[in-house]
Amino acid sequence: MIILAIESSCDETSASVIVDSQIKSNIISSQYFHQKFGGVIPELASRAHLSNIHFVVKEALRESKREIEELDGLAVTSEPGLLGSLAVGANFAKGLSIRYGKPVVPINHIEGHIFSGCLQEQSLEFPFVTLVVSGGHTSIFFVKSYNDYQVLGSTRDDAAGEAFDKIGTMLGLSYPAGPLIDKLSKTGNSKRFDFPRAMINKPNYDFSFSGLKTSVRYFLHKNYPEGVPEDLLPDLCSSVQQAIIDALIQKTLRAAIDFNVKSIVIGGGVSANSALREQLSEKAKRNNIAVTVPELSYCMDNAAMIAYLAEKKLSFLNKKQFFNLKFRVSPKGFRAKNVS
Repeated sequence: MIILAIESSCDETSASVIVDSQIKSNIISSQYFHQKFGGVIPELASRAHLSNIHFVVKEALRESKREIEELDGLAVTSEPGLLGSLAVGANFAKGLSIRYGKPVVPINHIEGHIFSGCLQEQSLEFPFVTLVVSGGHTSIFFVKSYNDYQVLGSTRDDAAGEAFDKIGTMLGLSYPAGPLIDKLSKTGNSKRFDFPRAMINKPNYDFSFSGLKTSVRYFLHKNYPEGVPEDLLPDLCSSVQQAIIDALIQKTLRAAIDFNVKSIVIGGGVSANSALREQLSEKAKRNNIAVTVPELSYCMDNAAMIAYLAEKKLSFLNKKQFFNLKFRVSPKGFRAKNVS
């Protein structure tokens, strides 16, 4: 089965071709100009997608050495994300469907991340627990199959990636701050400053990071009103990072133990964090649980995970339903409930 997928939920324009679950191309065009604004500007993002999408799709086909006529289906991210950005990808996919008579599988972006570990380890067996952690989402899922999974818990306020970025701004770091905090933390002392780990001992799988953000703001205002000394940045970054990943690790590991699974998958942009990957893997190993983390290019928003899941849906669902192009894009995805 040959699938071409498009991902345009935020500020990456991506297209990928997979053949029988094997990635033949995964092209990603990132919009770095948002850095100067300290965050993604939705209107500018959608305009950039309009400019890039034709060339990105063309390059994905070229690199995969496939022609569009050979495709068994198309896939596109339909939710959640920036409405204008999603519309660009969806309308492009619908246009290709009309022109070439191909079915289009709309895919939830978070679903893509849930199963992104399967790109890395296709022998991964159900059931497993997935932590999806990014700038906009932080949730734990109990995954029984490709069409049966349950949200166990989610953040009640800020996502972990959002906390990284907003705290990074307080520390004087550029956007996005997550990778910079990770880098600076490598030479820092994570025990130098004690920041709160909200809800870490609550008997559920929910998160909260707004309190950490507030705590850091008051701490900096009281102790460093004129700005953080450069020599303290590594220790501050390491201490903040540890506060965030302690909550992520404890809740995810608890879910895996409670549901008696042997595998944990981490997906989303924050899954690229080196300390999270290393510490969760180490602690899970003590409980005979394996941790699968996608390669860095599959942690970020990418079309390969969209193509992979679409292939699975086409294989066990009625193909005819995907010729219906009336589906709409939505800025909101599912909330913390059973979505099986």
